[in-house]
Amino acid sequence: MDHTQSVQSMIGTSASMQNLFDLIKIVSQSSSNVFIRGESGTGKELVAKDLHASSLRNTKPFVAINCSAIPDHLLESELFGHVKGSFTGAISDKKGLFEEADGGTLFLDEIGDLDLSLQAKLLRVLQNKEVRPVGGIHSKHVDTRIISATHQDLKSLVKKGKFRDDLFYRLNVIPIHVPPLRRRKEDIPLLVNYFIHQYCQKNETPEIRISEEEMKRLLSYHWPGNVRELENVVERLIVLRSHETLEHSILEDSVSEQVDNLESELIEDRPTLEKLEERYIKAVLREVHNQKTKAAHVLGISRRTLYRKELLYGLT
Repeated sequence: MDHTQSVQSMIGTSASMQNLFDLIKIVSQSSSNVFIRGESGTGKELVAKDLHASSLRNTKPFVAINCSAIPDHLLESELFGHVKGSFTGAISDKKGLFEEADGGTLFLDEIGDLDLSLQAKLLRVLQNKEVRPVGGIHSKHVDTRIISATHQDLKSLVKKGKFRDDLFYRLNVIPIHVPPLRRRKEDIPLLVNYFIHQYCQKNETPEIRISEEEMKRLLSYHWPGNVRELENVVERLIVLRSHETLEHSILEDSVSEQVDNLESELIEDRPTLEKLEERYIKAVLREVHNQKTKAAHVLGISRRTLYRKELLYGLT
């Protein structure tokens, strides 16, 4: 494994990333369940893809699903499949993702948002290595490695009774923590140059360079959105660039001005806290062009919670 990046282009020369790459190399050789912790935007799915690509299962499917992005009544069918006629709209038999990933890897992202009833069914699958489709009477054997991830504190959810402790221990056989970008700032120049190369190629424009002043600004920023936020900033800077060097004013305009405008828009008439929340959700949805998953990440809530807020405020 290259010392600067792993199989699926996770990038870093920092000690924490080198430790992560070494751990991926070791863990990939087993079929044990892996639980990945990390803030939104740190690259948890890339870790899962690395584990699969480096494993003996790499000739079989890697299947990923975001558990917070699908309503509970549909998620069960997605995971376990269903038989024809089992519910309205089930016009034919359908394989679930456990079967789709048979012999390979199933990545369950945002596992902390699973409903308790679904948690119980998932636990049975992990215990018995069998899935029963919704409406079915026969179970099917599956050999699927489970990699799960969340940005939440599952131990805290267990204590609150929102996540089953027996399921947590089944999933948490091998824990992996993905460090936030603010804890590995020495990797920022490498990441910036990588994203510049990627987006200049994508936009078919000559590669540009970062000035020392601009790099200092990038290094001094806290990056609450982690690598995903850095990638978005670099892409925006490339699109808005006016010279071969990314200038101080471009970053300032693309971040500070948006914040100032948003602040004045939100609090101009001294709204109630509820009204302020409604306006902020609308502003974020507008900013991300109504991409629900991205909006939920920015807001720090699940897709399901965002959907409930949209219903509450009549934003659907």
